[in-house]
Amino acid sequence: MRVLIDARFTRTDQHDGISRFGSSLIEAVARKAEVAVLINDDRQLALLPDVPHVKVTSPLSPAELFIAARVNALAPDVVFCPMQTMGTWGRRYPLILTLHDLIYYEHPEPPGFLPGPVRLLWRLYHKAYWPQRLLLDRADVVATVSHTTRRLMSEKRLTRRPVRIVGNAPQGGRTPRRPEDGSDKTLLYMGSFMPYKNVETVVAGMAELGDYELHLLSRISPARRAELEAAVPPGARVVFHGGVSESEYEALLCRTTALVSLSRSEGYGLPLVEAMSLGTPVIASDIPIFREVGGSGAFFVDPDSPAEFARAVRALEAPGAWEAASAAALAQAGTFSWDASADALLAAAEEAVAAFAARRRG
Repeated sequence: MRVLIDARFTRTDQHDGISRFGSSLIEAVARKAEVAVLINDDRQLALLPDVPHVKVTSPLSPAELFIAARVNALAPDVVFCPMQTMGTWGRRYPLILTLHDLIYYEHPEPPGFLPGPVRLLWRLYHKAYWPQRLLLDRADVVATVSHTTRRLMSEKRLTRRPVRIVGNAPQGGRTPRRPEDGSDKTLLYMGSFMPYKNVETVVAGMAELGDYELHLLSRISPARRAELEAAVPPGARVVFHGGVSESEYEALLCRTTALVSLSRSEGYGLPLVEAMSLGTPVIASDIPIFREVGGSGAFFVDPDSPAEFARAVRALEAPGAWEAASAAALAQAGTFSWDASADALLAAAEEAVAAFAARRRG
Protein backbone atom coordinates (compact mmCIF):
# COMPACT_ATOMS: atom_id res chain seq x y z
CA MET A 1 0.00 0.00 0.00
CA ARG A 2 1.29 3.45 -0.96
CA VAL A 3 0.52 5.82 1.92
CA LEU A 4 0.87 9.57 1.50
CA ILE A 5 1.15 11.41 4.84
CA ASP A 6 0.65 15.15 5.17
CA ALA A 7 3.76 16.33 7.05
CA ARG A 8 3.14 20.03 6.52
CA PHE A 9 2.37 20.49 10.20
CA THR A 10 5.95 19.55 11.07
CA ARG A 11 7.80 22.36 12.82
CA THR A 12 11.05 23.77 11.46
CA ASP A 13 12.88 24.18 14.78
CA GLN A 14 11.63 21.86 17.53
CA HIS A 15 8.68 19.46 17.62
CA ASP A 16 5.39 20.40 19.21
CA GLY A 17 2.75 17.73 19.88
CA ILE A 18 1.25 17.55 16.38
CA SER A 19 4.66 17.71 14.75
CA ARG A 20 6.03 14.86 16.86
CA PHE A 21 2.90 12.78 16.35
CA GLY A 22 3.17 13.05 12.57
CA SER A 23 6.91 12.46 12.39
CA SER A 24 6.80 9.44 14.70
CA LEU A 25 3.94 7.87 12.76
CA ILE A 26 5.76 8.41 9.47
CA GLU A 27 8.82 6.60 10.79
CA ALA A 28 6.79 3.68 12.16
CA VAL A 29 4.53 3.30 9.11
CA ALA A 30 7.52 3.46 6.75
CA ARG A 31 8.77 0.20 8.29
CA LYS A 32 5.54 -1.50 7.24
CA ALA A 33 4.40 0.16 3.99
CA GLU A 34 5.50 2.43 1.17
CA VAL A 35 5.37 6.00 2.49
CA ALA A 36 5.82 9.46 1.00
CA VAL A 37 5.13 12.79 2.66
CA LEU A 38 3.96 16.28 1.78
CA ILE A 39 6.03 19.21 3.05
CA ASN A 40 5.84 22.95 2.42
CA ASP A 41 9.25 24.02 3.80
CA ASP A 42 12.60 22.29 3.20
CA ARG A 43 13.56 22.93 6.82
CA GLN A 44 10.88 20.46 7.90
CA LEU A 45 13.02 17.64 6.52
CA ALA A 46 15.44 17.97 9.44
CA LEU A 47 12.68 16.75 11.80
CA LEU A 48 11.31 14.06 9.48
CA PRO A 49 12.45 10.50 8.69
CA ASP A 50 14.25 9.92 5.40
CA VAL A 51 11.33 9.07 3.12
CA PRO A 52 10.32 10.45 -0.30
CA HIS A 53 8.76 13.89 -0.13
CA VAL A 54 6.85 16.30 -2.33
CA LYS A 55 6.92 20.02 -1.67
CA VAL A 56 3.56 21.77 -2.00
CA THR A 57 1.84 24.85 -0.61
CA SER A 58 1.38 25.61 3.10
CA PRO A 59 -1.71 24.18 4.81
CA LEU A 60 -2.40 27.75 5.99
CA SER A 61 -2.43 29.15 2.46
CA PRO A 62 -5.64 29.94 0.50
CA ALA A 63 -4.27 27.44 -2.04
CA GLU A 64 -5.20 24.71 0.45
CA LEU A 65 -8.67 24.76 -1.09
CA PHE A 66 -7.15 23.17 -4.22
CA ILE A 67 -4.50 20.87 -2.70
CA ALA A 68 -6.47 17.77 -3.72
CA ALA A 69 -5.67 18.44 -7.38
CA ARG A 70 -1.97 18.24 -6.56
CA VAL A 71 -2.45 15.09 -4.50
CA ASN A 72 -4.57 13.45 -7.19
CA ALA A 73 -1.59 13.66 -9.53
CA LEU A 74 0.50 11.64 -7.04
CA ALA A 75 -2.00 8.74 -7.20
CA PRO A 76 -1.62 7.51 -3.61
CA ASP A 77 -3.54 4.47 -2.38
CA VAL A 78 -4.57 6.43 0.71
CA VAL A 79 -3.81 9.81 2.31
CA PHE A 80 -3.45 10.44 6.04
CA CYS A 81 -3.49 13.93 7.54
CA PRO A 82 -2.66 14.43 11.25
CA MET A 83 -5.13 17.31 11.30
CA GLN A 84 -8.69 17.73 10.04
CA THR A 85 -8.17 20.81 7.89
CA MET A 86 -6.67 19.37 4.70
CA GLY A 87 -8.38 20.57 1.53
CA THR A 88 -10.49 17.91 -0.19
CA TRP A 89 -12.28 19.60 -3.08
CA GLY A 90 -12.17 17.25 -6.07
CA ARG A 91 -10.18 14.51 -4.32
CA ARG A 92 -9.89 11.11 -6.00
CA TYR A 93 -8.24 9.13 -3.20
CA PRO A 94 -9.22 7.59 0.15
CA LEU A 95 -8.63 9.96 3.04
CA ILE A 96 -8.12 9.75 6.81
CA LEU A 97 -8.41 13.01 8.77
CA THR A 98 -7.47 13.41 12.44
CA LEU A 99 -9.12 15.20 15.34
CA HIS A 100 -6.84 15.07 18.38
CA ASP A 101 -9.18 16.55 20.97
CA LEU A 102 -11.99 18.98 21.66
CA ILE A 103 -10.09 21.18 24.08
CA TYR A 104 -10.40 24.36 21.98
CA TYR A 105 -14.17 24.34 22.39
CA GLU A 106 -13.60 24.83 26.12
CA HIS A 107 -10.53 27.02 25.74
CA PRO A 108 -10.67 28.75 22.33
CA GLU A 109 -7.37 30.65 22.55
CA PRO A 110 -5.62 29.77 19.23
CA PRO A 111 -1.95 28.75 19.01
CA GLY A 112 0.28 31.82 18.91
CA PHE A 113 2.19 30.78 15.78
CA LEU A 114 -0.90 31.09 13.56
CA PRO A 115 -1.27 34.19 11.35
CA GLY A 116 -3.77 36.82 12.51
CA PRO A 117 -6.55 36.00 10.00
CA VAL A 118 -6.25 32.28 10.80
CA ARG A 119 -6.46 33.04 14.53
CA LEU A 120 -9.72 34.93 13.92
CA LEU A 121 -11.15 32.05 11.88
CA TRP A 122 -10.02 29.65 14.61
CA ARG A 123 -12.10 31.48 17.22
CA LEU A 124 -15.15 31.62 14.97
CA TYR A 125 -14.73 27.94 14.03
CA HIS A 126 -14.85 26.80 17.66
CA LYS A 127 -18.02 28.71 18.54
CA ALA A 128 -20.18 25.84 17.21
CA TYR A 129 -19.80 22.16 16.38
CA TRP A 130 -21.28 22.18 12.88
CA PRO A 131 -18.08 23.41 11.14
CA GLN A 132 -16.20 20.49 12.69
CA ARG A 133 -18.84 18.08 11.40
CA LEU A 134 -18.45 19.47 7.90
CA LEU A 135 -14.69 18.98 7.99
CA LEU A 136 -14.69 15.48 9.44
CA ASP A 137 -17.42 14.15 7.17
CA ARG A 138 -15.20 14.89 4.16
CA ALA A 139 -13.00 11.94 5.19
CA ASP A 140 -13.55 8.22 4.68
CA VAL A 141 -12.27 7.42 8.18
CA VAL A 142 -11.52 9.75 11.10
CA ALA A 143 -8.61 9.12 13.47
CA THR A 144 -8.17 10.31 17.02
CA VAL A 145 -5.55 9.68 19.68
CA SER A 146 -7.60 8.55 22.68
CA HIS A 147 -10.74 6.74 23.78
CA THR A 148 -11.62 9.85 25.78
CA THR A 149 -11.76 12.00 22.66
CA ARG A 150 -13.63 9.32 20.70
CA ARG A 151 -16.28 9.26 23.44
CA LEU A 152 -16.60 13.05 23.36
CA MET A 153 -16.87 13.00 19.57
CA SER A 154 -19.70 10.50 19.85
CA GLU A 155 -21.48 12.61 22.48
CA LYS A 156 -21.28 15.69 20.25
CA ARG A 157 -22.14 13.67 17.11
CA LEU A 158 -19.16 15.18 15.30
CA THR A 159 -19.01 12.76 12.38
CA ARG A 160 -20.88 10.04 10.55
CA ARG A 161 -17.59 8.41 9.59
CA PRO A 162 -16.00 5.57 11.57
CA VAL A 163 -13.61 6.85 14.25
CA ARG A 164 -10.47 4.83 14.92
CA ILE A 165 -7.80 5.21 17.62
CA VAL A 166 -4.29 5.98 16.36
CA GLY A 167 -2.58 6.77 19.62
CA ASN A 168 0.39 8.77 20.75
CA ALA A 169 3.42 6.98 22.21
CA PRO A 170 6.79 7.73 23.81
CA GLN A 171 9.88 8.11 21.68
CA GLY A 172 11.84 4.90 21.19
CA GLY A 173 15.52 4.28 21.81
CA ARG A 174 15.65 5.90 25.25
CA THR A 175 17.13 4.11 28.25
CA PRO A 176 14.96 4.24 31.39
CA ARG A 177 16.57 5.58 34.54
CA ARG A 178 17.83 3.15 37.16
CA PRO A 179 15.78 3.32 40.39
CA GLU A 180 18.90 2.69 42.45
CA ASP A 181 20.32 6.00 41.21
CA GLY A 182 17.65 7.84 43.21
CA SER A 183 16.29 11.27 42.38
CA ASP A 184 16.90 14.95 43.00
CA LYS A 185 14.48 16.95 45.11
CA THR A 186 13.07 18.59 42.02
CA LEU A 187 9.69 18.58 40.29
CA LEU A 188 9.21 19.26 36.59
CA TYR A 189 6.41 20.89 34.61
CA MET A 190 6.41 20.69 30.80
CA GLY A 191 3.60 22.39 28.92
CA SER A 192 2.13 25.74 28.05
CA PHE A 193 1.08 28.35 30.59
CA MET A 194 -2.46 28.89 29.38
CA PRO A 195 -4.96 29.36 32.26
CA TYR A 196 -6.51 25.88 31.96
CA LYS A 197 -3.07 24.33 32.52
CA ASN A 198 -3.53 25.43 36.13
CA VAL A 199 0.16 25.97 36.88
CA GLU A 200 -0.92 28.26 39.72
CA THR A 201 -1.99 25.26 41.83
CA VAL A 202 1.40 23.62 41.36
CA VAL A 203 3.14 26.85 42.35
CA ALA A 204 0.86 27.28 45.40
CA GLY A 205 1.60 23.70 46.48
CA MET A 206 5.28 24.54 46.73
CA ALA A 207 4.48 26.39 49.97
CA GLU A 208 4.47 22.97 51.68
CA LEU A 209 7.47 21.67 49.72
CA GLY A 210 10.22 24.05 50.72
CA ASP A 211 12.91 21.40 50.34
CA TYR A 212 11.92 20.81 46.68
CA GLU A 213 12.59 22.94 43.62
CA LEU A 214 9.95 23.34 40.89
CA HIS A 215 11.28 23.63 37.34
CA LEU A 216 8.96 25.21 34.77
CA LEU A 217 10.57 24.13 31.52
CA SER A 218 8.58 25.63 28.65
CA ARG A 219 8.84 28.96 26.89
CA ILE A 220 6.81 31.65 28.60
CA SER A 221 5.90 35.23 27.81
CA PRO A 222 7.31 37.96 30.09
CA ALA A 223 3.82 38.95 31.21
CA ARG A 224 2.82 35.40 32.14
CA ARG A 225 6.11 34.85 33.92
CA ALA A 226 5.54 37.97 35.99
CA GLU A 227 2.09 36.67 36.99
CA LEU A 228 3.46 33.35 38.16
CA GLU A 229 6.47 34.88 39.88
CA ALA A 230 4.08 37.04 41.90
CA ALA A 231 2.22 33.88 42.98
CA VAL A 232 5.30 32.02 44.28
CA PRO A 233 4.85 31.48 48.04
CA PRO A 234 7.50 32.89 50.39
CA GLY A 235 10.40 30.49 50.72
CA ALA A 236 9.34 28.36 47.75
CA ARG A 237 11.87 27.67 45.00
CA VAL A 238 10.66 27.97 41.40
CA VAL A 239 12.98 28.01 38.37
CA PHE A 240 11.84 29.33 34.96
CA HIS A 241 13.82 27.75 32.11
CA GLY A 242 12.15 29.55 29.21
CA GLY A 243 12.49 26.47 27.02
CA VAL A 244 14.80 23.44 26.98
CA SER A 245 16.26 21.21 24.28
CA GLU A 246 15.24 17.57 23.87
CA SER A 247 18.49 16.39 25.47
CA GLU A 248 18.12 18.80 28.40
CA TYR A 249 14.54 17.69 28.93
CA GLU A 250 15.50 14.03 29.01
CA ALA A 251 18.39 14.68 31.40
CA LEU A 252 16.10 16.56 33.78
CA LEU A 253 13.46 13.80 33.59
CA CYS A 254 16.08 11.23 34.52
CA ARG A 255 16.97 13.07 37.74
CA THR A 256 13.71 14.53 39.00
CA THR A 257 11.40 13.14 41.68
CA ALA A 258 8.29 13.53 39.51
CA LEU A 259 6.73 15.23 36.52
CA VAL A 260 3.64 17.20 37.53
CA SER A 261 0.62 18.36 35.51
CA LEU A 262 -2.54 19.65 37.18
CA SER A 263 -4.45 20.73 34.06
CA ARG A 264 -8.18 21.17 34.50
CA SER A 265 -8.66 19.83 30.97
CA GLU A 266 -6.28 18.37 28.43
CA GLY A 267 -6.14 17.06 24.90
CA TYR A 268 -3.86 14.12 25.63
CA GLY A 269 -0.93 14.52 28.01
CA LEU A 270 2.17 13.51 26.06
CA PRO A 271 4.55 14.76 28.79
CA LEU A 272 3.06 12.09 31.07
CA VAL A 273 3.92 9.35 28.59
CA GLU A 274 7.41 10.78 28.00
CA ALA A 275 8.13 10.83 31.73
CA MET A 276 6.72 7.37 32.40
CA SER A 277 8.75 5.86 29.56
CA LEU A 278 11.90 6.85 31.46
CA GLY A 279 10.61 5.48 34.76
CA THR A 280 9.82 8.93 36.17
CA PRO A 281 6.76 9.04 38.47
CA VAL A 282 3.89 11.32 37.46
CA ILE A 283 1.54 13.39 39.60
CA ALA A 284 -1.47 14.49 37.55
CA SER A 285 -4.91 16.02 37.93
CA ASP A 286 -7.77 13.57 38.22
CA ILE A 287 -9.40 14.12 34.82
CA PRO A 288 -10.57 11.45 32.34
CA ILE A 289 -7.82 11.81 29.74
CA PHE A 290 -5.07 11.64 32.36
CA ARG A 291 -6.73 8.56 33.85
CA GLU A 292 -6.61 6.95 30.40
CA VAL A 293 -3.01 7.93 29.69
CA GLY A 294 -1.57 7.59 33.20
CA GLY A 295 -3.44 4.43 34.17
CA SER A 296 -1.77 2.66 37.08
CA GLY A 297 1.46 4.55 36.43
CA ALA A 298 0.47 7.93 37.89
CA PHE A 299 -0.78 9.56 41.10
CA PHE A 300 -4.03 11.49 40.64
CA VAL A 301 -4.99 14.54 42.70
CA ASP A 302 -7.67 17.21 42.87
CA PRO A 303 -6.45 19.98 40.51
CA ASP A 304 -7.85 22.61 42.88
CA SER A 305 -5.97 21.38 45.95
CA PRO A 306 -2.37 22.53 46.46
CA ALA A 307 -2.32 20.54 49.71
CA GLU A 308 -3.31 17.29 47.97
CA PHE A 309 -0.62 17.87 45.37
CA ALA A 310 1.97 18.41 48.13
CA ARG A 311 0.83 15.24 49.94
CA ALA A 312 1.31 13.22 46.74
CA VAL A 313 4.89 14.44 46.52
CA ARG A 314 5.53 13.61 50.17
CA ALA A 315 4.04 10.12 49.66
CA LEU A 316 6.94 9.36 47.32
CA GLU A 317 9.33 9.80 50.25
CA ALA A 318 8.08 6.69 52.07
CA PRO A 319 10.52 3.74 51.99
CA GLY A 320 10.26 1.99 48.62
CA ALA A 321 7.46 4.29 47.39
CA TRP A 322 9.48 6.12 44.74
CA GLU A 323 10.93 2.87 43.38
CA ALA A 324 7.45 1.30 43.16
CA ALA A 325 6.09 4.39 41.42
CA SER A 326 8.95 4.35 38.94
CA ALA A 327 8.29 0.70 38.07
CA ALA A 328 4.55 1.35 37.68
CA ALA A 329 5.22 4.33 35.43
CA LEU A 330 7.53 2.29 33.21
CA ALA A 331 4.98 -0.52 32.94
CA GLN A 332 2.21 1.90 31.95
CA ALA A 333 4.40 3.52 29.30
CA GLY A 334 4.96 0.07 27.84
CA THR A 335 1.28 -0.11 26.87
CA PHE A 336 1.95 2.54 24.18
CA SER A 337 4.13 2.09 21.08
CA TRP A 338 4.48 3.73 17.67
CA ASP A 339 4.50 0.29 16.05
CA ALA A 340 1.03 -0.38 17.47
CA SER A 341 -0.09 3.06 16.29
CA ALA A 342 1.27 2.33 12.81
CA ASP A 343 -0.67 -0.94 12.72
CA ALA A 344 -3.82 0.93 13.76
CA LEU A 345 -3.27 3.52 11.04
CA LEU A 346 -2.74 0.88 8.36
CA ALA A 347 -5.92 -0.93 9.47
CA ALA A 348 -7.77 2.39 9.22
CA ALA A 349 -6.22 2.88 5.77
CA GLU A 350 -7.60 -0.44 4.56
CA GLU A 351 -11.00 0.60 5.89
CA ALA A 352 -10.76 3.97 4.15
CA VAL A 353 -9.84 2.33 0.85
CA ALA A 354 -12.87 0.03 1.08
CA ALA A 355 -15.21 2.88 2.07
CA PHE A 356 -13.96 5.11 -0.75
CA ALA A 357 -14.41 2.35 -3.30
CA ALA A 358 -17.92 1.61 -2.02
CA ARG A 359 -18.93 5.26 -2.31
CA ARG A 360 -17.62 5.48 -5.85
CA ARG A 361 -19.55 2.38 -6.85
CA GLY A 362 -22.69 3.74 -5.17
